[in-house]
Amino acid sequence: MSLKILIGLVLGLVGLSCAEPVRPNIIYILADDMGFGDLGCYGQEVIQTPNIDTLCGEGMKFTNHHSGSTVCAPSRACLMTGQHTGHVWVRANGKKVQLRPDGKDITMARVLKNAGYHTAMIGKAGTGCDVSPGQPNEKGFDYFYGFNGHAEAHHYFPKEVFRNAEKIEFPNNRLHTGDTYIHDEFMKEITGYLDERGQDGQPFFLHYAALIPHASIVAPEEWVEKYRGKVDEVSPFKGGGGGRGAEYGPVKEPRATFAGMVSRLDWEIGEIRRKLEELGLADNTLILFSSDNGPHSEGGHSPEHFDSNGPLRGGKRDMFEGGVRVPMIAWWPGHIAAGSESDHLSAFWDVMPTLCELTGAIAPDGIDGLSFLPTLLGQSGQAQHDYLYWEFYEKGGKRAALTQKWKAVQLNVGGGGDPIMLFDIHADTGEQNNVAAQYPEVIDQFRGIFKKAHTPSPIKKWPSVAKGKKQKK
Repeated sequence: MSLKILIGLVLGLVGLSCAEPVRPNIIYILADDMGFGDLGCYGQEVIQTPNIDTLCGEGMKFTNHHSGSTVCAPSRACLMTGQHTGHVWVRANGKKVQLRPDGKDITMARVLKNAGYHTAMIGKAGTGCDVSPGQPNEKGFDYFYGFNGHAEAHHYFPKEVFRNAEKIEFPNNRLHTGDTYIHDEFMKEITGYLDERGQDGQPFFLHYAALIPHASIVAPEEWVEKYRGKVDEVSPFKGGGGGRGAEYGPVKEPRATFAGMVSRLDWEIGEIRRKLEELGLADNTLILFSSDNGPHSEGGHSPEHFDSNGPLRGGKRDMFEGGVRVPMIAWWPGHIAAGSESDHLSAFWDVMPTLCELTGAIAPDGIDGLSFLPTLLGQSGQAQHDYLYWEFYEKGGKRAALTQKWKAVQLNVGGGGDPIMLFDIHADTGEQNNVAAQYPEVIDQFRGIFKKAHTPSPIKKWPSVAKGKKQKK
């Protein structure tokens, strides 16, 4: 038994952790580019998500939870490391961008593995945008099945995926068509993994990083048919876009197909829950469900049609709330109050310390997260953030910070920075009324937050700095 496992067990026994005597299994399900308003329990009126809605009704709905970033790779890096984008190593999408060795980047999987959990990731690699074969295993995952590259994960009929470092090929797949729909394989992997854990009894952490509803817009016919004739359809999408050679496929019925994608993921979550019940694991399993950023506008999808961002402004690649405020649902029978709701200010970097407090695992030093376990369990003593912070390096560079009352957004950071916009986030959740001119003292406070929260990155610079220009203050 390792020293870290022994320490974690001792902490649980002496009551220094909130963990139960039998520590729960943990399943963290992450949708890809699902908006705040794409689920029935968050106000969606067209797309049907009965299984997720049931999970929400039997658990806790978070209304003020935020992703790590407004695009995939840095958002997942924040989730894995407990750091925000002013500190994390992976701050952008990009070729060969991945977390560093354990001595520098310690993941949530690593700390849970050290505490005696079996760890697995199925789906889209969350330890970087483009990782080498076997790298997820090196970052603490006992088992990995899925895409090493995020660009490759644009395709639901891939030519290959990886099981740990082993390449698994699908010779009849042609990216946009084929005989192996990868989400079917994901479900086989998940049910097989749960069967194994049901037999050995070891507590487990399963991270299911689904592709849905990221473009390409693809769904099996049975799911498209559910919405055919029930949505106001648009012209077919001819394909293209996507960047880095990961073009999006053509789609005849973009709206029916997108709705079918979301319903397909909802079905999968229902199947996961039924499997837990079949194995007698449901009562001792914590399920967390969220999305890696706001809704996309790619591959033929128009988020405005489904009101995918709900009451929020913006979407993927925006620093407004529509880009970073995401659904989050927590379900753990007998521990999380059914039908509960929380507006606790939280973000992806809070997940690691929450699970550490729950399990007795030891969180690494220097993380930005705060455990929200007291909120989950309905207990007092919940710590509060002074602020949340994001930075983003596309489209001229953007940064934002959010406190209990205010949201500040600055665009064109690489060009010296546009005037900081300020929103009273409770009175103006949709960020329509910029009140910066009325509160110069608050703007000064956010300038201080921006300076304090940002640590220069050796691999990613603001756009003008990257081009050799001097950045204005």
